[in-house]
Amino acid sequence: MVDGDSIRESIISILKAIGDDPKREGLLDTPDRVSRSYSELFSGVGLDPLEAFTTIFTQEKMGGTVILKDTPFYSFCEHHLLPFYGVAHMGYIPNGKVAGVSKLIRALEILSRRLQIQERLTNELAEAIYRALNADGVIVVIEAEHLCMAMRGVNKPGTRIMTSTSRGPFTNGQISYTDFMGLVYRG
Repeated sequence: MVDGDSIRESIISILKAIGDDPKREGLLDTPDRVSRSYSELFSGVGLDPLEAFTTIFTQEKMGGTVILKDTPFYSFCEHHLLPFYGVAHMGYIPNGKVAGVSKLIRALEILSRRLQIQERLTNELAEAIYRALNADGVIVVIEAEHLCMAMRGVNKPGTRIMTSTSRGPFTNGQISYTDFMGLVYRG
């Protein structure tokens, strides 16, 4: 739960620290706006991504892979408190259980709405899907642009970082990363 009063006080301190006047017209409501936006942006703090899987359906073993691709997300780099954003591609091999795709998206939202690093986000999402569905295999690929790299430091906007992790057959080579990416980027 976000402490709105502490955030407002902190934003006033930051505005003063950077040499601006928190009482000038354009900044008067900024501490309140930031507090409200942080309540949304960090709403995943303390939540378990397994809670996203509220409805799971029993399905006879079907073979094949369920793929959800190009799912947009936003998160915040825990090193610089700047956003990173991109798309997640998720695939799983059902083992008698399937979930509505909105459940996978909700798990992504819980994990991305907290201070993160992309590598951990990728791993935690794969683990949540794997555990919630007891899937035969899971693969998650995340592509993202980090504003901490685009607007400061090396100043390279447009550079995207790709991370991936897998469980089950994706890991042991029964289904390759290349095959999965071929399915993601086909057509």
